[in-house]
Amino acid sequence: MNAPTDAFLHDKLHALQAQADEFIAVRRDIHKHPEMGYKEYRTSDLVAEQLSALGYRVTRGLGGTGLVGQIKKGSGHRAIGIRADMDALPIDEATGLPYASCNVGIMHACGHDGHTAMLLAAAKHIAQKGVFSGTVNLIFQPAEEGLGGAKKMMEDGLFQQFPCDAIFAMHNMPTHPQGHLVLRDGSAMASSDNVTITLHGKGGHGAMPHVAADPVVAGSAIVMGLQSIVARNIDPQQMAIITVGAFNAGVANNVIPQTATLRLSVRSLDRDVRILLEKRITELVHAQAQSYGVTADIDYQRGYPVLVNHLAETDFARDVAEELVGADKVVRQGRALTGSEDFAFMLEEVPGCYLLIGNGDGSGDGHGACMVHNPGYDFNDQNVAVGSAYWSLLVERFLPAQG
Repeated sequence: MNAPTDAFLHDKLHALQAQADEFIAVRRDIHKHPEMGYKEYRTSDLVAEQLSALGYRVTRGLGGTGLVGQIKKGSGHRAIGIRADMDALPIDEATGLPYASCNVGIMHACGHDGHTAMLLAAAKHIAQKGVFSGTVNLIFQPAEEGLGGAKKMMEDGLFQQFPCDAIFAMHNMPTHPQGHLVLRDGSAMASSDNVTITLHGKGGHGAMPHVAADPVVAGSAIVMGLQSIVARNIDPQQMAIITVGAFNAGVANNVIPQTATLRLSVRSLDRDVRILLEKRITELVHAQAQSYGVTADIDYQRGYPVLVNHLAETDFARDVAEELVGADKVVRQGRALTGSEDFAFMLEEVPGCYLLIGNGDGSGDGHGACMVHNPGYDFNDQNVAVGSAYWSLLVERFLPAQG
């Protein structure tokens, strides 16, 4: 792909910057009215209305509140999918912004309002000025935040109704300079599994522990033992995380409780490591419990898989990024993230790439001071133009106009 010319960059970005204010207003409206996963009724209505007005064929009800806007031009047979997430988080906003959340206990603390606005802005440019031949499927997904909205849309026939030759998604990332694009082929985000361990002992008086079977002591040994799995069972060059986020037992200082409960978050960047972690956690918990005279029930819930970007599609996305913003603003192989994303489910079925756009590094731009999922977070509105320009250019390069 040829290096970008100043004229091309000016024309493409200028076209999207000219309409940026319109979609910044949309972004702030969505921000002010956040909705939790599978309850994005207002947001879904807003998106559907905008897409319909632009001439897209809109299909609703995929994954509940999810929808797809489809547009075709020319005689090309290829199809591209671009996904944006719409849901918010159960967090009390503390930004003090004039467009802060009006829904108590809910806020867009991860930038899904911005992702939706970027794709809507791209939708307008693609419909009115896009030069391409083929099919564009714009996927607006509910319930990314731990509820598996991507999988639900797929179960409802997403890729059967809207086949895609490749699929792409973008997430903002604080700590990277605003508008810079970060890509990575291979394992890019971790799997995430949730484990609940219930220990059943024999309750008793705290003064007579010898006639009880203490699940607290057994649980304490399990907490420490679990860390040996990462230290001694996983290849040191692989990533693995076992976090005990909750340990609940008892209510009084002189009573040995009957039960104790541990809740774990388990993550990895490799599918085989993920399997090994489940095996060793299960073995260690049962062995430790038995050694302390208690029993254990383990509820091992597999969550999001490892997000694996496909090489060819990531190389293509890299080239488009460099064409748009220049090589100096593109990280071609960024670091893998230990967070998780349900776009991983889509990438298991369709080749594609998940990339990052810098939300600001805090260097005088007023953004980037805090990470996502923070009550003080806000999406950087300057990314509406850059992100939508990227999606527009990606479509034109993936579906080149014939002749």
